Amino acid sequence: MAKNKITRVVKLQVKAGEASPATVGKDLGPLGINLMDFCRRYNTATETQRGFVVPAEITVYEDRSFDLVTKMPTTASLIRKAIGLESGSSRPGHHVAATITTAQLREVARTKLPDLNTTDLTQATKIIAGTARSMGLEIKD
Repeated sequence: MAKNKITRVVKLQVKAGEASPATVGKDLGPLGINLMDFCRRYNTATETQRGFVVPAEITVYEDRSFDLVTKMPTTASLIRKAIGLESGSSRPGHHVAATITTAQLREVARTKLPDLNTTDLTQATKIIAGTARSMGLEIKD
């Protein structure tokens, strides 16, 4: 049986394994989908990625059923985990929050490569370095 017509595609970023109706209700509630079912499916799919913020793409159909696709964790959460940082700088470019090595950037780029718009690890590392700079991190060789 074919699915009904797609009514909406929603993208969310939620901490892995921590979705609850309180955290996603304002975004998904108006769409009429079963919030507990979404939370159960999202938490099961992201259980192994706890500690990261994991984007999800929810396709909602006319009959209020939905499909859930989870992506790789966000670049910022991968960088924070790699260097053990709680958050970036409150004033990037003015205050340095921490330092990150190019080896750590390369490792984050290797992890994030499937979601980036390049297949070259060197270019992916440059993309990740840009995110690190925007977080107020200093890059050391």
